[in-house]
Order: sequence, then C-alpha cells, then structure tokens
Amino acid sequence: MDLSTLDVIWKVVLVFGLIVFVHELGHFSLAKLVGVGVERFSLGFGPKLVGRTVGETEYLISAVPLGGYVKMVGEETGEEIAPEDIPRSFPHQSLLSRFLIVAAGPCANIVTAFVLFGLAFASFGIPVAVDEARVGGIVPDSPAQQAGLQPGDEIMSIAGSRVHTWEDMAEHIRSSGGAELSLQVRRADSPQPLEVVVSPELRQGMDQDGRERYAIGIMPDTRLEPVSVGRAVVLGAEQTWAISVLIVQTVGQLLQGKVSTKELGGPILIAQVAGQQAQRGLSYLLHFTAVINVNLAIFNLLPIPILDGGHLLFLFIELLIGRPPSLRSREMALRVGFVVIISLVVLVFYNDIARLVR
Repeated sequence: MDLSTLDVIWKVVLVFGLIVFVHELGHFSLAKLVGVGVERFSLGFGPKLVGRTVGETEYLISAVPLGGYVKMVGEETGEEIAPEDIPRSFPHQSLLSRFLIVAAGPCANIVTAFVLFGLAFASFGIPVAVDEARVGGIVPDSPAQQAGLQPGDEIMSIAGSRVHTWEDMAEHIRSSGGAELSLQVRRADSPQPLEVVVSPELRQGMDQDGRERYAIGIMPDTRLEPVSVGRAVVLGAEQTWAISVLIVQTVGQLLQGKVSTKELGGPILIAQVAGQQAQRGLSYLLHFTAVINVNLAIFNLLPIPILDGGHLLFLFIELLIGRPPSLRSREMALRVGFVVIISLVVLVFYNDIARLVR
C-alpha cells in the first residue's frame, strides 16, 4: 500500500468520523445544556475498542463504525431510574427540552454543512463550468465509467462529427436514441487520441423539448472563480438549502416509485466517492463532506422509530394527547423501526456490492 492510498484512506476515515462526531455532539451539548446526565458518548456501535471515563460520561470508540450514539440517563424505553437521578433524566425533562435534544443532532449536521460549504467557497472560490467538451467527473456505475472514460478526458468528436463545446457533445448524446457511440478522446497521458465506445442510457423524464433524455454519466469540467467572504456565506446557505430540498425531493420520488431503490448507496459507495473527492483536492472533499452531512440530517429526520425523526414523532404525539404513548406501543414501534433500518442496511450493502461486482 503506497503513501497516496494511505492518504486517501485517512481522509475517508476523517470524513466519516467528523460527520458522526458532529451529529452526536449536537445531542450531547443540548443534553448537558438543559441538565440531562449523559452516561456514554460513542463513535460506533457494539463492543468497546477503546474508552475513557471523564466525570459521569464514558467516551468510547466501538467496533462497528456505522454511526454512533449518546446514552442519556433514563433514555431507554422501560429503563428504571434511581430516585436521585430523576431530575437529570431524559424522560423527566420538559417536552421542549426533549425536542431540542433530539433535534440537535440533525441540526448540528446542517450547520456543519453550511460552514463547510462557506469555507470551501471562501477558500477556493465557486466552480464555474467551462465550455470545452472536457470531462470533469464520472457518475459511478454509469456507461461512461464502464466504457473507461476518465476525468480530464477531452472529447474531440462523436461518430466522426467534430465537437467544439460541451453543448455540442451533449446534443449528440441526447439525440443518439441509445445507439452505441464512438468517441474520439484526447487524454493527458496519451500521445495519440483514443477511441472509446459508449452506449447512452435512457434517463427518467423528458428534456425541455419534450424528447427522451439519453446520457452517459459525465459532468462538465469546472474552473474556480474567487468570491468574497460575505458572498461565500450567502452561497453556503443557498447551497445547504438547495441540497436539502434535492434530498427531500429524492426521498419523495423513492416513496412514489419514481426513483429505483437500486440508486441507493451505502457506506461502501460513500467511501469510494469520498476517496475520489479526496484525490481531486480539498475543495472537492469539503463539498462532499457537506453534502453527506445534509444527507445524514435528512435521513435521521425520517419518522422511523429508533431514528431522531421517530423520537420527534413520539414527542409530537405526546403533545397532541397530553401524555407519552404507552410503553407497549413504543416498544412495538421500535421493533418495527429496527426491522425497517436493518432492511435498509441490507439493501444498500447489496447495492454497493452489486456495483463492485459489475
């Protein structure tokens, strides 16, 4: 394993660790602020690898690196609470305090995304697409990746027709009808042009002219345009909002069956993309980390028991009926939520492994 590979690995680990840490720190900070006791702060699940107790809280790193958790006094359903711990237990706080503690995790991820976007814009500028027919990025598992196209490739002609701009190239692909295309490509490390054969795939929806949309899964190359700090802050907020809206829309399309569950990716895909972004530079890695923070926030707000959104749903029901849902109903809901999450984990791992096999 060479040094460049090790460099990518530690950056990927740092991305995962930062996202989970920020989320759990949100819960932890609000719990401490309102006077709730915190027994454990864990990065990861399962058996403890390393840990240290400071005050009343045990801080640890656990064996399964698929998230983390904060264990508060009295938090678990049906847990017995010592009389002296009742004032500082989670269930005995006001409804507002419990709401803020639960919501603090996703909110921390959203704030982190905003900071990272703003930092990236202020430090490196904003990406502006160049007009040349040059590949800036490749969509994983796309026809372009399968054909061997690489970032930095300049597409000179398609089916013998010269292309001068990105729009020229895109129009050839859109109007291909899915027929196999021969691309003449100039690559930086090759003295002679290469011929790449690619088959465009049909995308859902129509283009602005009402035609079927065909694509090969490439993104345009960009250049960075400097911006002021004030402008970077505004852009950071706009980007965070835009990504949030896009993710919510995608979740809605998944539930409606408009987007296939095969598009879902898990930790393996995230690690792959994080590694690609780390190789492209710090600016790309900051943007990617911000996007994953927003993804985690939105996912955790889904109304599924055992997720933050499920806990917020319980609190909303308590507000409506004037008391917490019964212990039995909460236990049943948590079992259902556990099955849903496990099923989702199995699905995304299956998708990840299927992509690797392909």
